Amino acid sequence: SFEQNRKMSTQSHYDTWSAQYDTNANKTRDLEATCLRTLLEPIYFRHVLEIGAGTGKNTVWFLTFADRVVAVDLSAEMLALAKTKVFQLLQNECEITFIQADITQPWTFGEAQYDLESFSLVLEHIAELEPIFAEVQKALVPGGHVYIGELHPFKQYLGSKAKYTTDVGEVVVDCYNHHISDFVGAAQRHGLEVVNIEEFFDEDDRSGVPRILGMVLRKR
Repeated sequence: SFEQNRKMSTQSHYDTWSAQYDTNANKTRDLEATCLRTLLEPIYFRHVLEIGAGTGKNTVWFLTFADRVVAVDLSAEMLALAKTKVFQLLQNECEITFIQADITQPWTFGEAQYDLESFSLVLEHIAELEPIFAEVQKALVPGGHVYIGELHPFKQYLGSKAKYTTDVGEVVVDCYNHHISDFVGAAQRHGLEVVNIEEFFDEDDRSGVPRILGMVLRKR
């Protein structure tokens, strides 16, 4: 089916990309990491569901605050790198679980268990937001927070997409445009209120187009 092809496409892309994901120049990856730390630092959380853990760039930060982290990604190769990174750095008593999963399928990693769910550069690869937000709402405790960090829609309008370079040239990963109002609307329809929306710019130059859209939501 088309959906199955989409899954395989994105999954195989990130499996391939994993070999160079941490080492190649990637402004979007780096600025999203800044966005996440900036928006989440004031928020108290102990049980984290991290969607799009990738190679663990944010997982290692969560481990310094949380008691428990469940790190989910579509790519087994990305998660393998994350495990290596995390276990080299793991100093505290945080419980960490890695799960390879397609989040467009029903979630099996726990209902009403998390006080923080985070999405890093994930939702641009998902066509329909509504089913995702339905799962988000179920997995979150009342008063719990959701963090979303995405390539800014303005960048998408100008043609920016997730991409990497191979021996045979540049490869572009399948992406879908979601407008800011799409995120806000889907959140509100699933019992989530907007706490914060921030935009992050290259070199902090606010005269240009923002690169990263950051949002914090809270379950009513």
